[in-house]
Amino acid sequence: MSDSTIETTRLGTDGPLVGVQGLGCMGMSEFYGPTDTGEALATLERALELGVTLFDTADVYGSGANEELIGPFVRAHREQVVLATKFAIERRADDPHHRGVNNDPAYVRKAVDASLRRLGVDVIDLYYMHRRDPDVPLAESVGAMAELVAAGKVRHLGLSEVTGPELREAHAVHPIAALQSEWSVFARGVERSAVPAAAELGVALVPYSPLGRGFLAGAFADAGQLDAGDYRRHLPQFTGQNAAGNAELVAPIRKVAEQHGATAAQVALAWLQHRTAAHGLTAVVPIPGTRRRTRLEENLGATRLVLTEEELAELEPVSARVSGSRYADMSSTADAREV
Repeated sequence: MSDSTIETTRLGTDGPLVGVQGLGCMGMSEFYGPTDTGEALATLERALELGVTLFDTADVYGSGANEELIGPFVRAHREQVVLATKFAIERRADDPHHRGVNNDPAYVRKAVDASLRRLGVDVIDLYYMHRRDPDVPLAESVGAMAELVAAGKVRHLGLSEVTGPELREAHAVHPIAALQSEWSVFARGVERSAVPAAAELGVALVPYSPLGRGFLAGAFADAGQLDAGDYRRHLPQFTGQNAAGNAELVAPIRKVAEQHGATAAQVALAWLQHRTAAHGLTAVVPIPGTRRRTRLEENLGATRLVLTEEELAELEPVSARVSGSRYADMSSTADAREV
């Protein structure tokens, strides 16, 4: 791949200008097996060289370790980097599997200060509510987030895994620049109500897991092939009969890839690029996660790939045939709150 940089787009009506593809940093610290810190840091630098400016982390990734990892990189390139982090998912030291959701205003204020300390910066460019707690009024949570903007600790607000009505409610309290939700050829639940609302409000979509956590890229065909501590071993789509059936669904993606001399990962990402026009969105900026420069460069090749209407039609039925849920426990996802 040449060193030419990718194009840019804007998150939301008045949000930051970013490269059309971002970088998810979660796997550099946790969840997807052993990590190589040196290669991860080199990947961050290479991403910036190639025009990636949106770097995504969260306080829950490695229990703060991921923010600490990318902090020096962010500080070294502060004027170029658009820093996104998230709050709301709580972990407990005595139970590594516990995942609580906290949207209380007091917690929002505490969480942002902790993230700023770990990152070593004065302001966060894009601050997301990672998950929604229906027991806390959304207006209160977003109101607390808006206070952070007024205080100069945060520049723009985002939400993750919310429904269309929730997005509208939040946007009425304070402008939302971006909605981050799982969206891929395999996972299209976000299209039910959130995407139409985002198009109406001028909110950008930031798809996470755009490559099905590596499954669409051919990184594995069954979670049993992964390291014992890999988080994906517990995801229903990638185990047992679900995995076997879903692996067959990658075939049409590979077929389209062969027609372009591309990879399945590039086709899956290019499919998302086409969602901008297909749904009348202001922007769709996927954040595929990777810890290696080779994968990064492969993913960025998708920004130059244009699929035909016929090829898009071939991929249209795939998601309806996917077996298994995205998570073992779907209770904190937007899908669980769709009516």
